[in-house]
Amino acid sequence: MSSTITLSHNLHEHFESLSRFNDSKELLTSELYTQIQPEVKAVLNSHEVGFFAPPAPKKPFYRAVTWNIERGIEFDGILHQLANHAELKAADILLIPETDMGMARSANRNVAKELAEALGLNYFFVPTYINLSKGNGTEIHFEGDNTHAIHGNAILSRYPIKDFHNIPLHNAKDKMKGKEKRLGHQQAPACTVVLPQGEVRVICAHLDAHSSKRHRRDQMRMIMRYINQLPKLPTLFGGDLNTTTYNSKNAFWAIFGFWVRVSMGVRYVIAKHYPYPNRFFEKSLFKTLERHGFNYENWNEPGVCTLHYHVEDLKKIKNLRDLVPQWCFKFIDWACAKNNGYCSFKIDWFAARDLKLVHENQSFPDPHTAPLSPKVIGPLKYQDRECSDHDAILVDFRI
Repeated sequence: MSSTITLSHNLHEHFESLSRFNDSKELLTSELYTQIQPEVKAVLNSHEVGFFAPPAPKKPFYRAVTWNIERGIEFDGILHQLANHAELKAADILLIPETDMGMARSANRNVAKELAEALGLNYFFVPTYINLSKGNGTEIHFEGDNTHAIHGNAILSRYPIKDFHNIPLHNAKDKMKGKEKRLGHQQAPACTVVLPQGEVRVICAHLDAHSSKRHRRDQMRMIMRYINQLPKLPTLFGGDLNTTTYNSKNAFWAIFGFWVRVSMGVRYVIAKHYPYPNRFFEKSLFKTLERHGFNYENWNEPGVCTLHYHVEDLKKIKNLRDLVPQWCFKFIDWACAKNNGYCSFKIDWFAARDLKLVHENQSFPDPHTAPLSPKVIGPLKYQDRECSDHDAILVDFRI
């Protein structure tokens, strides 16, 4: 069965003119934006849905995976891992932040649709931005031009999906400032997955990266307020929460936070805070989850990070340069050298409400059915190339 709802627009001819605006205030008061605003809003308030999954059998438990696939740039490797990795290929639900549709950096693919079609899954894609540039960091060097120029988040499922929602999140910074100019804001897709034992609401979040800890907490509150207005269902929440422990809204606060952590002891922070952001720096975000009945502590592999930085990784350094001045890098290198050049963060998470977690020590009648405890899976490579800058995480559950 092919897609039933597809996204398209006729905004391409305006991209060059739109990219000349210096900030959102200048954009929003322009005659051009007044003219095209209805179409911009129509795109950002829409979504895309496709149905490629054949009927699937009842299972004693189900596997969910969330993986920030870094736009889908390494599409062949991502597809290879999801189709062949011993643990990932058993996923029944995939939460996929950072999914492109018609971006040059990802070969102008409709990443969510093409993954779903190749894997035989249903999918739900929500746009977050209409990109006026080719991206940030090394992404500007990809050949060709954007087509649809849309970026967003997606949910893929082996089982039927329905009741589609775009949960809008306010911006942490003006998306029309800087090199990567964009129209829009983060949105969390939410839908109902119809499992044989009952329905489960699934939410995929991608909180703002260049933001403060307070802003990420506020975005989480917005998600919780939205879903609390919906009919109550068992709920699985997951995605990239960008819980780096930093206020990275601008260079000043990012640099200030860096020196605070240096004063605390580099090795101490890398070992005790980056893998456990919920304990101190990002505590209010996780308290928000708890106040709304979500359990996150048992639904993640404790202390295992999902995003890794090395001083010799030029790609990530170039992307970091969009936020941090060049002169800071010698101090970052100095700090990382105290930990053999490495620094890792735990920023990808699952949380659940009214669902039962399944562990590897639980047995089921079918000896070939072996559950896993919550687990980080990485590094994921294909033909000696990293598939993404994030590791995947998985969890097994039942209703």
